[in-house]
Amino acid sequence: MKSVAQMEADISHAIVLFEKQYMGRGPSEIRTHILEDLVIVRLRGILTPAEHDLARTGDLLRGTLLIKSYRTELLEKARRQLDEIIESATGEKVTSLHTDLSTTTGERLIVFTIGRAVNGSDGKR
Repeated sequence: MKSVAQMEADISHAIVLFEKQYMGRGPSEIRTHILEDLVIVRLRGILTPAEHDLARTGDLLRGTLLIKSYRTELLEKARRQLDEIIESATGEKVTSLHTDLSTTTGERLIVFTIGRAVNGSDGKR
């Protein structure tokens, strides 16, 4: 059985590959944390230059809502792939996915709830 730290590293690596292949570019930074039955993935530097521009000009609320809406829709369309990443790394089924992003900081959080708390067999993070 993998340690929690290895599971976190595996998830981060797989999510970066997913972002590059599915979204067209990867984040500038990624961190994954497993806390009991939650898998929290924090991605930084996810917005394209065009998205930054859209979020800063014109109707700021409209631009922000557009970016959040289509980014959320894209993740929902790829939900099975994301679930497989988490299930492969942790050995647990994903029960829910929650996500939001900041157009100010270019940061996204993805929170997965899994079937039960995960601990590495060696008890180490």
